[in-house]
Amino acid sequence: MLLQTAILLAAAVLCVPLTKRLGLGTVPGYVLAGVLIGPSVMGLVHDVHETLHFAEFGVVMLLFLIGLELAPARLWAMRGRVFGLGTLQVVLTALVFAGAAIALGLAPAPAAIVGIGLALSSTAFVMQLLAEKRELATKHGQASFGILLFQDLAAIPTLAAIPLLAAEAGAESNGALVQLGLALGALVGLVVASRLILRPLFRIVASTHSHELSTALTLLVVVGTALAMEAAGLSMALGAFLAGVLLADSEYRHELEANIDPFKGLLMGLFFMAVGMSADMGVLLTRPLAVLGVVSALVLGKGLVLRVVARKAKLEGAAAWSLAVLLAQGGEFAFVLFGAGAETGLLEQALVDLLIVSVTLSMAITPVLVLLRDVLIKRMEQRGEVRPFDTIEGENPRVIIAGYGRFGQIVSRTLRARRIRFTVLEKNPTQVDFVRRFGNLIYYGDAARIDLLRTAGIDQAEVFVLAVDDPEESVKVAEAVRHAYPNLHIVGRARNRPHAYALMGLGIKDVIRETFHSSLEAAALTLEAVGLPAVQAREAVERFRDHDEQAVRDAFEHRGNETMLIETAKRSAEALEKLFEEDAASAS
Repeated sequence: MLLQTAILLAAAVLCVPLTKRLGLGTVPGYVLAGVLIGPSVMGLVHDVHETLHFAEFGVVMLLFLIGLELAPARLWAMRGRVFGLGTLQVVLTALVFAGAAIALGLAPAPAAIVGIGLALSSTAFVMQLLAEKRELATKHGQASFGILLFQDLAAIPTLAAIPLLAAEAGAESNGALVQLGLALGALVGLVVASRLILRPLFRIVASTHSHELSTALTLLVVVGTALAMEAAGLSMALGAFLAGVLLADSEYRHELEANIDPFKGLLMGLFFMAVGMSADMGVLLTRPLAVLGVVSALVLGKGLVLRVVARKAKLEGAAAWSLAVLLAQGGEFAFVLFGAGAETGLLEQALVDLLIVSVTLSMAITPVLVLLRDVLIKRMEQRGEVRPFDTIEGENPRVIIAGYGRFGQIVSRTLRARRIRFTVLEKNPTQVDFVRRFGNLIYYGDAARIDLLRTAGIDQAEVFVLAVDDPEESVKVAEAVRHAYPNLHIVGRARNRPHAYALMGLGIKDVIRETFHSSLEAAALTLEAVGLPAVQAREAVERFRDHDEQAVRDAFEHRGNETMLIETAKRSAEALEKLFEEDAASAS
């Protein structure tokens, strides 16, 4: 076991940095590592089935973490994407591929298994790619997640129906009804247990102040839920997802995420390696044209169907292409369905081997397609085509921040340290993409759009932080927000005095000149450096600050009269000089 572990780790350490350096991400590296050490290439690992079965807990933990991000109310709000877009995608894709299978001579029952199996995409692959690209909150990211969730749901009845399709008599129907009853009972039991058992149990463990015990309980919840759902005939991943949803609004959500995340990362990598090991690469050598044909048909056919789905989801341009590219591959549930089809005799083993290799290759080339998509999007942006704004689904933020430059970042980091909910909007797509690379949650959107602000949760927000860099754009946003929400507290960043005057003219009282306070700090340090005692230096700076703030308020009344502004500035400078002279005289 230790030798196998060392081989797996060594393969990952060698291959993953290579694919990362090529810009393909971590997933292809794990798959490549699995292919190389698997039975069909180097043969260093033989027990692929057990490895894959164990590594499925990586997918289980991934879906548990996704569930933690979706409170029941938010999940209910997603029902249109899940059951609308998901049903459309699965039905259309299954019909296309099942029809093609029948045309190639397959009987209707096995053709249906092939069609549905190829209609399913890889939840693990897509969610990992979306997370790496920081695209979970985008329109295509949300649509992808809804479709993937429905695919996971659709795989369950399909798997249950395979024995019925293989049976010659109808005696299996009673067994199917029993299985359905067990599944419903398991779901009801999960809901009850989350309310009556899990939350009190987490409260008891929290009182012990033991991090190890808290981690152990979190793992027990995920593994126990997954095993219970599997015993009831449901997907382990679906069970873990539902457990996460039921705990999403608990006070222990953030702790659960922190406890699970390290295990999820390791097991996800192991899962992708197991996918690579399970592919019989001998099929690729003996039947290269057949494999190429299936992979091409899968990616292109599925991509075309997804373009239709994208139109139904009102996705255009880059978002529509992104949806088609991300979900065009086969998925891990295809391995399960095709394996069950072979066990029942509905599918020939040679066909199953061909399909599994093709699905694996389709997963492996997805990051390459995503890379090509990025190039396409950049060209679309260079041609002036508008990038669609992100879909915003916040958690009723207390603060909305418009603009994410240096000013907005400091505000957001301070709020995050105090665990105050906030939503960030940034209009510059380059800045959005750059910031997302560092793991920050930020939405691409125009804060002057009131409809976008409403979806961001401005109706519940207590404060609007105006951190937009460009003065003209800043005033435009301020006017829109002040007009629509006259009572909302606004904290505004001003680039200079004219900018400050414009914001004050809109009734914004908390106007912060961006370099004012840092300059005051520099002045205090300078006074200390030339020999002034620290107390006197600070008093001098505070006196200047108060005087200058009053000077801005006085000048605001004459902001449209240049002559009066100059006169006011002269009087202010004379008054300040006289003030410091009086301070010096009293000190002596």
